[in-house]
Amino acid sequence: MKMTGSKQITASNEKVWQAILSAEVLQRCVPGCQEMSGSASEGFEATVVQKVGPVKATFKGQVTLSEMVQGQGLKLSGQGKGGAAGFAKGSATVTLTSTDGITILSYDVEAKVGGKLAQLGSRIIDGFAKKMADQFFERFRDAVENPEDQSTNETTEDDKKGWLTKLTC
Repeated sequence: MKMTGSKQITASNEKVWQAILSAEVLQRCVPGCQEMSGSASEGFEATVVQKVGPVKATFKGQVTLSEMVQGQGLKLSGQGKGGAAGFAKGSATVTLTSTDGITILSYDVEAKVGGKLAQLGSRIIDGFAKKMADQFFERFRDAVENPEDQSTNETTEDDKKGWLTKLTC
């Protein structure tokens, strides 16, 4: 499956570039990421817990960065194995353009799943992949624009309450 999109980030090109190379920032942005270590030059290792339809799995995988052009773009490639649930792999080509303190982050994502996950059907998998990409890039924008907000990637009690309860609080 393929997805494309872009996010407008109110930050300098250099700030966005540094954030995309940071294991700490990436861990905060990847939905379900429990652990991330490594560096941009050597690659990252991550543990991500996700539930796709009825299948819940812990994926352990690697992410490598390539085709890096300082402040302009790069390619993120990753793969993870979720035991009996199967595997996921994909890549994202990220391009940065900047004007007047605003950076446009454009992305082209290609993803593939196998095993039990692939048996769920393309509608479920495509919807899940789009949701994951949207969440990642939204969180990334928030992390760059508000670096002092060190919120974690965990679900809080407020997240569990639902939208109606949040409106009345």
